[in-house]
Amino acid sequence: MVFIKKNNLSKDNVTFNKKYIILGIYALSLIIFGFLTNTPSEICSGLYRILIEPDTLITDYIGVGGMGAAFINSGLLTLVFLFLLFKLKLNINGASIASLFLIAGFGLFGKNLMNVWFVIFGVYLYARVQKNKFSKYIYIALFGTAMAPMVTEIMFSTSLNKIISIPLGAFVGISIGFILPPLSTYLLRVHQGFNLYNIGFTSGIIGTVFVSIFKSYGFLPNSRFIWTSGNNKLLSIYLFLMFLSMIILGYYLDDKSFSKVKNMTKYSGRLVTDFVLLEGFAPSLINMGINGFISTSYILLVRGDLNGPTIGGIFTVVGFGAFGKHLKNILPIFLGIFLGSLTKIWAINDPAILLAALFGTALAPIAGEFGWIYGVIAAFIHSSVVLNVGVLHGGLNLYNNGFSAGIVAATLVPIIEAFRKDDF
Repeated sequence: MVFIKKNNLSKDNVTFNKKYIILGIYALSLIIFGFLTNTPSEICSGLYRILIEPDTLITDYIGVGGMGAAFINSGLLTLVFLFLLFKLKLNINGASIASLFLIAGFGLFGKNLMNVWFVIFGVYLYARVQKNKFSKYIYIALFGTAMAPMVTEIMFSTSLNKIISIPLGAFVGISIGFILPPLSTYLLRVHQGFNLYNIGFTSGIIGTVFVSIFKSYGFLPNSRFIWTSGNNKLLSIYLFLMFLSMIILGYYLDDKSFSKVKNMTKYSGRLVTDFVLLEGFAPSLINMGINGFISTSYILLVRGDLNGPTIGGIFTVVGFGAFGKHLKNILPIFLGIFLGSLTKIWAINDPAILLAALFGTALAPIAGEFGWIYGVIAAFIHSSVVLNVGVLHGGLNLYNNGFSAGIVAATLVPIIEAFRKDDF
């Protein structure tokens, strides 16, 4: 695990305001792209459908509300949370970038302008009860919006009268936010930081408990599968331009150098490895762009679909390019998923497997710490586990891969540490 000491921090030549402006421009680009793809009337009606329809896995907002509404929902959510961080006067670090790109990604499939706030408010209440500043828990709050679909499901998908279902959904969302901080801190010990999506693991546990209670009262979450295709050309152009701009901008801001990006590959990525604090904002931006190229190219090479869910996965890999993921520790994960497709009963471009490859990079620290072979093995196992844990939380935990990765890491890491040879 990387414990960041003051004398180990890199001198960052990118100012406080400039970081916010750069991230704001990327969020704004999502909104501009949305307006270029649909008319204002189509966007308005699409946003309304996104707000009121269930969000259980897998719900592609491009299929629900259209391309324009999905990207505008994503961009607006990102801008709102970026503004929140700015008002709290938080300096942008790796956790900031990872959480914001996670919001942007899941703003395309599962998180919307209505359902995220109840979890956020629950975390805020916890901070008040503990007499701490909300800023201490802000990243738990942002990551914790993984449970936002549970709010929408209860409010709009149950047979209960809306007079009951809407307050009940709000109460459940707030309750989840309230218990997230202590649980996430405790459950980090289970996988020892080898699952980058610790909140996803925590949300899986919480979701399993809540859904079990719901089922005992006869409430079963509705299964849902909305997956769009046919937009690879348009979306790949937008994504590659975004990632190319990150590399060029980072290169320019880092005095036209790639040396610090190479330094990043020496870190295992285990929680907490903050590349912004260790190497700087500009090198992190370059690494994010490289991660974006790799993950997008993977989807295209295996003939998968670029849509809300897969772009959500790509943005997650990009965001964690500032918080633990780099070229050397994510490639073994992609390889492990690919090898699984050669021996198992599913195809490499099946929707769930595409998402397993992208979000399965949560296990990148295993490859970074123990070597690429162990990363391949972890991904190979993860590709099977992730297909079977969703039923536990009824698809109401958006970070299903984070839940699975926590189980895989908690099982595999003690075995690796017990039996690996020092010279392996």
